[in-house]
Amino acid sequence: MKRLFILCILFIFFAAHSNGQDANADYVKQNYDKVEQYITMRDGTRLFTSIYTPKDKSKKYPILLNRTPYTVAPYGQDKFKASLGNFPEMMKKGYIFVYQDVRGKWMSEGTFEDIRPTKTKENKQSIDESTDTYDTIDWLVKNLKGNNGKVGMYGISYPGFYSTAGLIGSHPALKAVSPQAPVTDWFIGDDFHHGGALFLMDAFRFMYTFDAPRPNPITNENGPKGFDLPSKDYAKFFMDNPTLSGLKDKYLNHTVKFWDNLAKHSTLDTFWTARTITNHLNDVKPAVMVVGGLFDAEDTYGAFETYKQIEKRNKKNNSILVMGPWFHGGWVRSEGDSFGDIRFGQKTSLDYQKKFEEPFFDYYLKGEGSFNPAEANVFFSGSNEWISFDQWPPKNAEEFDLFLNGNGHISKSPISETESFTEYTSDPNKPVPFQEGIIENRTREYMVADQRFVANRPDVLVFETEPLEDALILSGPITAELNVSMTGTDADFIVKIIDVYPDTSAATSPIDENIVMANYQMLVRGEILRGKFRNSFSNPEPFKPNEITPVKITLPDVAHVFKKGHKFMVQIQHTWFPLADRNPNQFMDIYQAKNEDFIKNTHRLYFDKNHPSKIKVTVPEIVINKR
Repeated sequence: MKRLFILCILFIFFAAHSNGQDANADYVKQNYDKVEQYITMRDGTRLFTSIYTPKDKSKKYPILLNRTPYTVAPYGQDKFKASLGNFPEMMKKGYIFVYQDVRGKWMSEGTFEDIRPTKTKENKQSIDESTDTYDTIDWLVKNLKGNNGKVGMYGISYPGFYSTAGLIGSHPALKAVSPQAPVTDWFIGDDFHHGGALFLMDAFRFMYTFDAPRPNPITNENGPKGFDLPSKDYAKFFMDNPTLSGLKDKYLNHTVKFWDNLAKHSTLDTFWTARTITNHLNDVKPAVMVVGGLFDAEDTYGAFETYKQIEKRNKKNNSILVMGPWFHGGWVRSEGDSFGDIRFGQKTSLDYQKKFEEPFFDYYLKGEGSFNPAEANVFFSGSNEWISFDQWPPKNAEEFDLFLNGNGHISKSPISETESFTEYTSDPNKPVPFQEGIIENRTREYMVADQRFVANRPDVLVFETEPLEDALILSGPITAELNVSMTGTDADFIVKIIDVYPDTSAATSPIDENIVMANYQMLVRGEILRGKFRNSFSNPEPFKPNEITPVKITLPDVAHVFKKGHKFMVQIQHTWFPLADRNPNQFMDIYQAKNEDFIKNTHRLYFDKNHPSKIKVTVPEIVINKR
């Protein structure tokens, strides 16, 4: 009966969603005129731009610009988008909406370059994404009738990168910018690398299509086709094609540019540093609202880092941070009341849209209403409430250590023994999966998924506290400081922070009776470090076999409350497949590795007073719901 009820609810939801889409499409056609325009950049390259102007000409409107590599479709002046702006309510607020295919993509001229480097001050004649943004805005404010001379930008993911680029040498008309889950650093923490390790599944699937050559301008109707998975399981596919060079030769001959660059630049060299856009966020003039999801599988790092660098590099700035319990783009792609098996008790996305994005653009582009948010506005999962701070990470936060012990416990002080360790083996030919079951796709829900499916593996170390007597509130970064030795010369280190629900939790999920919530192991944060980069991403170093070596893994910031009665758990492992590529356990260029190079590694993790292994956390000075 319960399942029938759920099916009925889903049917009603999808029917309502379809009706909503039709109503939005009708609204666009009835209230907007569309023009397609090529705008010429300073080097003569023309960028294809779709412009939607309100039919009501009784007043002037600000411009909202979205620059994208993902197509401004539909093409044709008689074909309209199904909705305008970041979410449907925005199109009713009175803006001129402008969408642009970036240089070298879809119908725009020129050559596309992934996360195009920002030009230096010495090279004033060259172009980059900031100059293309400047030239576009300059044309728009001078040529669009009925505009009020003020421009805003927004974008999620890759379009978030282009929004960030607009802040560099910004046009005087650009008054408000919202980089959302912005692509920021593709070597340290976004999308295709984390801690120097290749995020294999995402890089392969995305670049197979995205980096396909485009000899001529194309529309979405004749664009590149996606990858056809030979089997239903990506884990099997990548084990059947075990080397990165083999993947290129067999499947990526049509789109080798980015893959070749990955292979040529396997360390943090000038190729990557030239593409680190946050190095150029100086003299930021527009108001900025950085938005991100705490459970974003693609760009959690980018949102935090963009905000932090603006604050660091601009003593006088007008930037704020909004971080919610969202997947990639979840603040406008869902109602935000749940994610995976986890419920948040409120529609966090709708709250965000009304309290932050709508008033942000209304205030800075129209001078309407008021907008006085806190500096940092962060949703804490676990307690499920928004908390405001005057900086992020919160000031006056208490930092303390949680020590890992050989008996699988976590304590507040190190043990007194002079020798204590656990020994185990990791085999890259039998890798630990990152999500349960057949991996037909990389789910976004793995970011909060139950980790019980790997907790009993001998190559996954598990540590946990006793049930908490009081709530444990964590904010900001978490670091794992491990003392290790190994028989090999390299290894990956994956550290997962987990909230273990008590036996007294509701027996099953309120939505799905097949999900057991008692003793549920909710992933709060997980991150990987390729061990050879433990001291420098630019100058990798091998491990000396069987020598005790410190390794520090920094995890992206968290905002979570481990409630009273829950446990704080840490899992440590050395493969996370096929999310991340496999480390051969040998110090070498993995892009040149052969199948026989992947060997077992015997590890030791140390706990004694001279070589403690610990997790460093921070607790903010806030009053929070501890129920």
